Formats: sequence, structure tokens, C-alpha cells
Amino acid sequence: MVCMADCKPYSSLMAFKLASSPPNDDLPFSNPSLYRSIVGGLQYLTITRLDLAFAVNFACQYMHQPLVRHFVMVKRLLRYLKDTLGYGLQFSPGPLTLHAILDSDWVGDFLDRRSTTGLCVFLGPNLVTWSAKKQPTVARSSTKAEYRDWLKLLLS
Repeated sequence: MVCMADCKPYSSLMAFKLASSPPNDDLPFSNPSLYRSIVGGLQYLTITRLDLAFAVNFACQYMHQPLVRHFVMVKRLLRYLKDTLGYGLQFSPGPLTLHAILDSDWVGDFLDRRSTTGLCVFLGPNLVTWSAKKQPTVARSSTKAEYRDWLKLLLS
């Protein structure tokens, strides 16, 4: 068992550049069930901690056969959590009314000329889901970009 209660906090979530690592980092992790248990628990945190979503998804990709370096990354993630305990979405009481906001930017990406659609759904004052996606086709006007958004929302 790994005790991380007294670990040093770490201010950075994960390294995006691969650094040279010790040779034993490429060995299989000795306790894969511990790895799965920790990463499985971290998946629940991504509901209120959107900053963890990418790193936890990356760790989930190695659940079947984690290496020592993957467990080192998970330990770094736990140290980051210790440093950022006050982060995350806060849920507050309020009226149970459902509100949705949908918008798109026309030709938001100048390279491929496609629009990006954004959606936020609130239950009372609390954000419950959100989405952002690049549209698959190029809209010839901002009206067409918005129309595609609303049509997609109504059909889903």
C-alpha cells in the first residue's frame, strides 16, 4: 500500500514533454490492482475537477498493464491534488430550473474555416454539463452555424 497523506504538494499536473527516465520505469508495475483502484477513484473527481480530465484519461489508457512510470505519474497527480484542494466546481442550493446556453463562433479556426460549438447546461445556479466541439462542415454564414447548433440540440 502507498501512503500519500504526508507527501509534498506539487503545483503542476503532468509533464507534457518526456524526460529521460531511470531504466526501471519501463518495468511492469508490481501491483496493477492498486493502480486500477487509485485511477478508478480519480475518475469520479473529474466530475467536479475539470482540470484533471486529461491527466486521468491518460492514466486510464494504461489500466490493463501499467508500468512503473505510469504509477509515478499517478503519484504526481495525487501530489497535485494535495496542492489544489480548494479547486473545482462548487454546488450551491437554488431553484431546480434547467437552463441551457448554446453558441458557436463562425469561422473560429482560420486554418480550416470551421466553427466551434459550445454548450453549457445549468440546474439552478450549478453547471451540470458542458461541451465544446468543432463543427464537421464549413458554414457559409453565422446564421447557418447557429442553425446547425440548435438543430443538433433538438435532435439529441
